[in-house]
Amino acid sequence: MTHFLTKACLAAVLALSSIPATISTAAAAGPQTNLIVEAQYHRPIRGCSPMHAVRKARDFGLRRAHITRMSPRVVVVAGRDRRGWDRMVFANVRGCPVIRR
Repeated sequence: MTHFLTKACLAAVLALSSIPATISTAAAAGPQTNLIVEAQYHRPIRGCSPMHAVRKARDFGLRRAHITRMSPRVVVVAGRDRRGWDRMVFANVRGCPVIRR
């Protein structure tokens, strides 16, 4: 029984001594973290932006790339490559993955 009381008292002392340490750490990190989070996550990107789709099509080799059609599901970019007119179809989700070329 004495071992149980000794261990319970030790656990209570450790728990009570750790409370001030966590409060001061949390108060010191609060404002710094808040500024960083606001700067990074100011505007979430939900779909494929037209500028991102055109930039990605140019990276794939399309010249004079422009948006020809945009719907809730796809973004179609047309342009010229070395063989003539071509088009690329991107999914209208974050990251603009290529569906068809």
